[in-house]
Amino acid sequence: MRIDVLSLFPEMFAVPMHDSIIGKAIENHIIDLDVTNFREFTTDKHRHVDDYPFGGGAGMLLQAQPILDAYDHTKQTAEAAGYPKGKVILMDPAGKPFKQHDAEELSHDDHLTFICGHYEGYDERIRSIVTDEYSLGDFVLTGGELPSMVMIDAITRLIPGVLGNHQSSVEESFSTGLLEEPQYTRPAEFRGMKVPEVLMNGDHKKIALWNQKEALRRTYLRRPDLIDHHNLTSTQKKLLADVRIEEEEKQAAKDTDKKNTFTDDE
Repeated sequence: MRIDVLSLFPEMFAVPMHDSIIGKAIENHIIDLDVTNFREFTTDKHRHVDDYPFGGGAGMLLQAQPILDAYDHTKQTAEAAGYPKGKVILMDPAGKPFKQHDAEELSHDDHLTFICGHYEGYDERIRSIVTDEYSLGDFVLTGGELPSMVMIDAITRLIPGVLGNHQSSVEESFSTGLLEEPQYTRPAEFRGMKVPEVLMNGDHKKIALWNQKEALRRTYLRRPDLIDHHNLTSTQKKLLADVRIEEEEKQAAKDTDKKNTFTDDE
């Protein structure tokens, strides 16, 4: 996969995108990452990339010319290297929320281009080349560099060969629709905290059932909205019913303890 990024601050990508797993993917030629400073494509002597909006308003807008010319250049370079014209992604607060299934879909593309904005927004004509607009959430950042790096990380780790174990990306949170179950490593006991006995008894069927139940428990307690959109199997429905009963009993016990503590204090 080839990834092009159009940014005013290419140095921001120097370390995060060339370290750890992504760095190894670049070294192994699984992905080709190129960051272009679109200020280099300005046509005025002061190298301005922004201007005041027509009709007035606060703040400055990114001009269309530097970005569109920079995109033409990166597209030609990519095509010369054998990469087809791909999706052009605009990082924008008005874009659709980026989810795991978006990362999965985009990981199958051969060429992606990210446009990182700054200031108050874009000249609308920039959207003439955009195929997708994404947002990481309902908050505003100073630029699109950090969101694009997050997306690139989420996407590239799903490309075959990037992770050492393909199953890791399949079984992790959000890929299965549920949060991951609690996991443990040695020692079996640390500071009085013990690894659940079921994980050490060697019974793989019981372990698999425990994993399902605890994944459901964690999702039920932390992200119940995910369960509403997940097609549970009959086994999972039974496990979830057990989880709800157990959690209700725990809460009732806590309420009783609080009540007794309050009475004792009186």
